[in-house]
Amino acid sequence: MTEGLNMADMFGKMMEMQQKISAAQDELGKKTVTVEAGGGMVRVTANGLQRITSIKVDPDAVDDEDIELLEDLVVAGVNKALEEAAAMAKDEMGRAAGDMLPPGFDLSQLGL
Repeated sequence: MTEGLNMADMFGKMMEMQQKISAAQDELGKKTVTVEAGGGMVRVTANGLQRITSIKVDPDAVDDEDIELLEDLVVAGVNKALEEAAAMAKDEMGRAAGDMLPPGFDLSQLGL
């Protein structure tokens, strides 16, 4: 047998990595980030799967004369929450893949 490339070992490592990634995705569904926009007037919570789970609006942010401000705050909060959730997911998935990937391999190439 040739040294280095052992297909059975490689297949085993791939299965192990797949299990770790699946477990990490399950954990990401349980983890959340909460961000504020407009000095806390809008609070948005997203989970590690990049799904918005909650939006809270301070009643003082609701002004019939300036509904555009509230809309802008919600958009800003959602975007910030999704960015933080994506960063959390990238970190978590990177840890799950760990030493099974070549150095410098970017998981975003796989949509992770």
